[in-house]
Amino acid sequence: MKSILKYSAIGLLAISCYACSKLEETPYSSIYTENFYKTAEDAEAGLAAVYSKLADLYAGPSPLLVADFSADQIYPRPVVGRDTYTLFSFDPQYSAVVSFSRTNESPIDLWNNSYGGIENANWILQKVPNTVMSNNTRKNQILGEAYFLRAFFHWMLTKTFGDVVIRIKPSQTLTDAYMPKSPKADVYKQIFQDLDSAEALLPDYSAGLVKGRPCKQAVQALHAKAALYVENYAVAIQQAEKVINAGSGTGLMDQFQDVFDVTKEDAARKENLWAFEAESVANGRTSQIMSLYGPTGAAAPAYGKGSFGSAFVYPSFFKSFDPKDKRRALLDTNYVNKQGVIVPQAAITPITKEGVLMRKYADPNSIGNAHASNIPILRVADVYLIAAEAEARLNGPTSKAYTYINKVRLRAGLDGLSTGLGAAEFIAAVLQERSWELFGEGDRWYDLSRTDTYQQVVSKAVNDVFPTRAPQKRNKYFPIPQSEVNANDKLDQNPDWQ
Repeated sequence: MKSILKYSAIGLLAISCYACSKLEETPYSSIYTENFYKTAEDAEAGLAAVYSKLADLYAGPSPLLVADFSADQIYPRPVVGRDTYTLFSFDPQYSAVVSFSRTNESPIDLWNNSYGGIENANWILQKVPNTVMSNNTRKNQILGEAYFLRAFFHWMLTKTFGDVVIRIKPSQTLTDAYMPKSPKADVYKQIFQDLDSAEALLPDYSAGLVKGRPCKQAVQALHAKAALYVENYAVAIQQAEKVINAGSGTGLMDQFQDVFDVTKEDAARKENLWAFEAESVANGRTSQIMSLYGPTGAAAPAYGKGSFGSAFVYPSFFKSFDPKDKRRALLDTNYVNKQGVIVPQAAITPITKEGVLMRKYADPNSIGNAHASNIPILRVADVYLIAAEAEARLNGPTSKAYTYINKVRLRAGLDGLSTGLGAAEFIAAVLQERSWELFGEGDRWYDLSRTDTYQQVVSKAVNDVFPTRAPQKRNKYFPIPQSEVNANDKLDQNPDWQ
């Protein structure tokens, strides 16, 4: 079992566990790549393997469910172990979700697919520079995308688990599987190096950019957000303003709801700088997130032809919106059923009389459970709020900081933020604005954990389904999956979880 876990720790092909004897020290993936990456087609196929791990990550999608079920906006129907995040009752083995075969929704999935993506990106970055390609522009783009994806996966890992293993070389022997953790500061240093490389190689946004591919502005947006997380506010502002002032066609959609209208996704890419692009066509990659929201039995055609009533919005979060806030229109306290009858709030779900539905990922034209609704990962609205917060933390609530937050508020149909606020009040207002703008996008938990407010905020996010919630200090970061710790003698469990 120990030898099998070695391979899972570095995301190698499962077949290697059976194709190689215990004494062999060259992984199957290394043998394979020695005869690969010779042509442009090989390079494209190798890059597709990196994106495949991203698709696996968002199929669950663990980046949303782990974060959102832990925060103060959204809660799950308490089945199949999902409530362990809401109640903070999970263990380092993630026993409950493992027992229900729900690891695809868990931190285990975050760990495995992120490191799988990093491993595949590392092969690109090692091999493609020597690949013969007639189109040098495309060759640079492939390398730029690999740098960006490696940075993204490392960022996903460190914001979830804290100190993690930095992997910047492909695994060519089993010994390469055994590496210790690095401090979070070193992880971010590597992230920023990769993003600098990606920015130099990737093109500006254009309407003709292949969907799902990152552009230069997506790189800058991730750089700004990562810098905000490590409190490097000068860099956060610098990178955010590159996006805001790009002049390449990026910007806010005029109407908030259009950002999430499945029929307007091509136009919405000006705001959705980078997203998981779901496809409901044959052999397309989709995500179950679209099926978790919406009433049981696909009872509401507006949500799609497959929904299970598995996730809802806390009534307190719904009530926190100004009634004129256009963003609240994507939250429903009733729905129209297949017979055209309005179903009242008390009948939305059997688990509570105060059910609130979220419609950000609705797709009325879904094919069964296969929806085409994209999942935004980096949005221009997020960038404006990053700039507002970073400016306020560095220089106080300047007129520039007000301009940035008000771009988002005015689009939502709200008045500009009250003037004369102190720095602490302004920053609190930005964090609240982030909550209203980015709900259901896997963002809120990380805002609470990075600001060390998760205990005080989450403990108040209760209802009749979850009347008590008590996150502890150790919940700032999730435990590294214990199976990975057991597989790697150099990998230590997070101190608070030992």
